[in-house]
Amino acid sequence: MLRVFAQAFRTPDLRQKLLFTLGIIVLFRLGSTVPTPNVDVAAVEICASPEQTGESGFGLYGMLDLFTGGALLNLAIFALGIIPYITSAIIFQLLTVVIPRLEALKKEGQSGQAQITQYTRYLTVGLAVLQATTIVTLVESGQFFPNCAEDIVVNNSVAWLAMMILTMTAGTAVVMWLGELITDRGVGNGMSLLIFTQIVASVPGMFWNIQINRGWGIFALVLAVALVVVALIVFVEMAQRRIPVQYAKRMVGRRMYGGSSTYIPLKINQAGVIPVIFASSLLYVPMLAAQFNAEADWAGWVERYFQRGDHPLYLLFYFLLIVGFAFFYVSITFNPKDISDNMKRYGGFVPGIRAGRPTEEYLSYILNRITSAGAIYLGLVALLPLMAFNIINPGTGVAFSNTFGGTSILIMVGVGLQTMQQIEGQLQQRNYEGFLK
Repeated sequence: MLRVFAQAFRTPDLRQKLLFTLGIIVLFRLGSTVPTPNVDVAAVEICASPEQTGESGFGLYGMLDLFTGGALLNLAIFALGIIPYITSAIIFQLLTVVIPRLEALKKEGQSGQAQITQYTRYLTVGLAVLQATTIVTLVESGQFFPNCAEDIVVNNSVAWLAMMILTMTAGTAVVMWLGELITDRGVGNGMSLLIFTQIVASVPGMFWNIQINRGWGIFALVLAVALVVVALIVFVEMAQRRIPVQYAKRMVGRRMYGGSSTYIPLKINQAGVIPVIFASSLLYVPMLAAQFNAEADWAGWVERYFQRGDHPLYLLFYFLLIVGFAFFYVSITFNPKDISDNMKRYGGFVPGIRAGRPTEEYLSYILNRITSAGAIYLGLVALLPLMAFNIINPGTGVAFSNTFGGTSILIMVGVGLQTMQQIEGQLQQRNYEGFLK
C-alpha cells in the first residue's frame, strides 16, 4: 500500500488529484468543528462529556454522531454531515424501480443520470431542513441532552432558531458540493470518502475512552476483535463468483465481431453496507418517536428493549431486518432478466445454458444463493462486535458498538479498498509496460 502511494505522488496529475482530495477533506473537517450560531459552546462541551453520558453513550444519536465525526453532538455547522444525501440517494434508488419516469431516465445513460442527480440534490435540501428543524427543536426543548441541565441555546427567539436551521441546512449543501468536487476532480467517490473521513476521525478518541474506562486489558481485547472483523470483511468483500460468458462470432459488414470470453462478477456482498444502514435507520424511528411521547406506555417498552441496543429482542430484529433488506436491495439493483436480454442481444451465452429464459433462471438461482450467504455475513458482522462486548463486559454494548459496529467497519474497509483499487488502476494506466520493455 505504501508503495502504491509513493508511486501515486511521483505521478504529477495523480499527485494533484490526491492533494486536491486531501485539501477538501481538511476543509470538511474544519467545518465539522465550527459551532452553529446561537449555540453555547461551553454548555455543549459539558453536556457531551463522558461524565454526563456515562458508559452507555448517547444511544439514539451515537451512530448518527459517528457518521458526522462528532459534529452532531457538538452542534457544528456540518452537524447533519452527509446523512441527508445518503437518505435521498437511497430513496431515489428505490423509486427508480417503482416510478416508470425515473426508470426511463436511468436507462437514458449519462443525461438521465444527471437529471436524477439533480432531483437527489433537491430532496437532500428538503431532508436537511426537516432534520435540522428536528435537531434544533430537541436542543431548544432540552431533549437533545436529557441528562444535562445546561442551556444550550443562547437566544430562544424564532429568528435565531431559524438561523440555526438555515445554517445547518446550508452546511449540508456545502458538504454535498464538496463530495461532488472530490468525485469530479479528486480520487475516489466523494460522498463515500467524506463518510470514511468522519468515521476514522472518531475512532482514536473512542479507542482512548475505552482504555480510560476499562483499562489496557479490555483495550487490547477490543483491538484484537476489531482486527479480526476487519480481516474477515476484507476477505469477503474481495470474494466474488465469476459466471463465464462466451460471445459467438458474427459478421458485421466485412468485419468479424465476437468470439471473446468474459465473465459476470457477482460479489458475495452484492448489497454493500446499504442493508445495515436501512436496518439501523428503521430501528431508530421508534426510539425517536418515544422521545416525543415519553409518557406513553409503549415508549417505556421501546426504551427498555431498544434504547441500549443490547437486548436479545433488539438483536433479533436487527438481524432479520438486515437479511430482509439485503435481499430487497439486491433484487432492485441486479435484474437477471435485463442481464439475460443484453447477453442475448449481443450474441452472448453462459456455456452449457441456453440463451433467454434459461439464462435468467440460472442467474437468479446463483444470485439467491450468493445473497443468502452475503445477508448472513452482513448480519453477523453487524452483531458480532456488539455481542462480543456484551459477553465480555455486560452493559457496555452501546458505547463500543458505535465504534466497532458493522456499519462503521464495513464503510471504513469498503471505502479504503475501493479508493486503493482506483488509485492502483490509474497507476496501471500510466505505467503499463506491456510484454516487451
